[in-house]
Parts: sequence; C-alpha cells; structure tokens
Amino acid sequence: MITVYDLKPHFQNLLRPITQYLAERNITANQVTMMALAVSVLTGGMLVMLHASLTVFLALPVVLFVRMALNAIDGMLAREHHMKSALGAILNEITDVLSDVALYLPFALLPTVSLWLVVVLVIFAIISEMMGVVAVQIGASRRYDGPMGKSDRAFVFGVIALAIGCGIAPGLWMNYVFGVVLLLTVWTVVNRARHALLEIGQ
Repeated sequence: MITVYDLKPHFQNLLRPITQYLAERNITANQVTMMALAVSVLTGGMLVMLHASLTVFLALPVVLFVRMALNAIDGMLAREHHMKSALGAILNEITDVLSDVALYLPFALLPTVSLWLVVVLVIFAIISEMMGVVAVQIGASRRYDGPMGKSDRAFVFGVIALAIGCGIAPGLWMNYVFGVVLLLTVWTVVNRARHALLEIGQ
C-alpha cells in the first residue's frame, strides 16, 4: 500500500547537500535527532498555552515539515557519514514517539474535540511505532508498513492544523477525521505484525 513514507528517497535526495554541509561541520546525527525533539516539544508547549488563538496552529505544518527533514537528515548522517551508534538507534525511536505526543495531544484541548479519542489515537500511534521495533526483536526488519505510518500521521495532522489556522472552526468533523485515522492506525499495527511474521516465515 502506498504511503507518504514511499516519497522518502526523493526527499532525502533534496536534503543531501544540507546533510553534507552539516557533516563537514561535525554536526552529529544524535545532535540533529535531539534538535528535532526540542523543536517538537517547544511547539507542543506553545500549542497548549496558546490553543485558544487558533492561528497558532499554522505553525504546526511548518514544524512537521522541519521535523521530517531533520529525521531524514539524522538518518543520512548515520548511514552515509559513519555515525551509526547504539545510542542513536535508541534516540531515534524514543524521540519519534515523544515528538508525536508533544505535537498531537494539544488537539485534545480544542472545543468539541473528543479528548479521549485524541489520547487513544496517540497511544495507538506509539503502539504502531513500537510494533515496527518489535519486528526487529523477532528477527524481521524494522517495519514501516502503512496505511498510517509516521509520515502519514504528520500529513493528516498538518492538513487539519492548516485548516484550523486558516479559519475553519474546530468541530465534530475533527472527531470523524480522528476516528478514521485511529482505525487506520490500528490497521497499521496489524499490518506491521503480519508482515513481520511473514518475513520470518511464520
């Protein structure tokens, strides 16, 4: 199934000159990883404090794009500039889910949006990423199967934030969208588990 993640190689090609520039200045992959987390947490805090002013959500699509770029850059620094490390692997997985929590939970504060729906969605987003990691534990590759992976979530939340920031009032329509995203995220968990088992012949 095609997901936003499939565009990653093209995105990486665009970012390769920046990656080379950072490597030449001894910026490490782990530093870029932590920068992505810091940007996410600061943005999440801003959304929590200023969520009553809906225009603040216009910042989210920009931050999600920056986060995606930083995530791609830290991976290229690790692979192409000999910066792979055990600590880097840990930081890569943990900071991703922490960033998701910071950037997506503030949506639960919007009027008429179901708090519990957003919370459960974020929980299943974490589970889907952990399922990708568990695949490695059983001998398969790190699974990135969709239909609602990290990049797909970022796209959906970015579009919603853009709509809100441009003046479309939060409402029950968001609960329907989040409900669909939740179902697709559950499907993603199942897909990753199934493909991991198929990969190891079970």
